[in-house]
Amino acid sequence: MVEVRVSFLLLQISIFYLYSQVDSATTRLSRASAFIKISCQSTQYPQRCVESLSRYAHLVQQDPEILAHIALTLSMSRARYIRVYMSKTATNLKGKEYQAVRDCLDRISDSVAHLSQSIEELSHLGKDGGDDFMWHVSNVETWVSSALTDQYTCVNGFTSQPLRSKLRANIQDMVVNVAEVTSNALALVDRYIAKVRAARATKKP
Repeated sequence: MVEVRVSFLLLQISIFYLYSQVDSATTRLSRASAFIKISCQSTQYPQRCVESLSRYAHLVQQDPEILAHIALTLSMSRARYIRVYMSKTATNLKGKEYQAVRDCLDRISDSVAHLSQSIEELSHLGKDGGDDFMWHVSNVETWVSSALTDQYTCVNGFTSQPLRSKLRANIQDMVVNVAEVTSNALALVDRYIAKVRAARATKKP
């Protein structure tokens, strides 16, 4: 009888532990989601920001560095997808249509390269406690801004190009989407940089 009671007690303890673990994980995820929503308020396209990043709440937790990295990586991933799509599309075009898509493709390829550079550079910000900090900051901001410029240049270039309306609409929609994601990423990077600067300032004698 005693053994049965002990076993039942152990079972209750195990169930309580499992529930507490699930509840703790749920709480962390809820806080991470709230952190993303608050962070996205500083962006130009907050709704798109929340929609694109909320699925990564379990990775972000409440870390602005991870959030900035994921935002940039997401932007680069979408730009790569567009690059593949436009490369395939261009093979079926001729004349002015081909050239219009090719010009945009070159811009998107440049944006992918700039975003890749910015992701690599961002990883140095939290680690570099020396005089190179501002140099890294300048590089990150410059490359993300350049990627954004590349994307908007692609979109703007289509307005006067002799493209079929459906093709123009498809490409413009995709590029505008990635441009908005990149704009949001830049805002989140700036937010993270501001936190790093503040932390560095408190450490100075």
